[in-house]
Amino acid sequence: MSDDIELVRGSGHLFRDLDLPNPDLEQLRALLAAEIIKALDDRALTTRKAEELTGIAAADFSRIRRVKLDRFTVDRLMIILGRLNRRVDVSVSVHPRPVPPASINAHA
Repeated sequence: MSDDIELVRGSGHLFRDLDLPNPDLEQLRALLAAEIIKALDDRALTTRKAEELTGIAAADFSRIRRVKLDRFTVDRLMIILGRLNRRVDVSVSVHPRPVPPASINAHA
């Protein structure tokens, strides 16, 4: 058994590095969820207290804390942040995807 460890530096975008489907959407949902958790922690809110203040089910806050985000759309996460008295500013930047070397047509 070898004790060699290979260190691989990531790009900073976990979902792309892991080649998951819809990596940009997953990254955005994770960032919004992190802001929700931060808002809850800043105010020391339990899931039940957050439910009382926002009208959002305590189970939803529990799912967000456990990073079970598959049930949440981006707009729903933004609504939750709004109910926690947080404003979300969105900035969009669109770039062409790099073409993988195997898909470049060498006969063109």
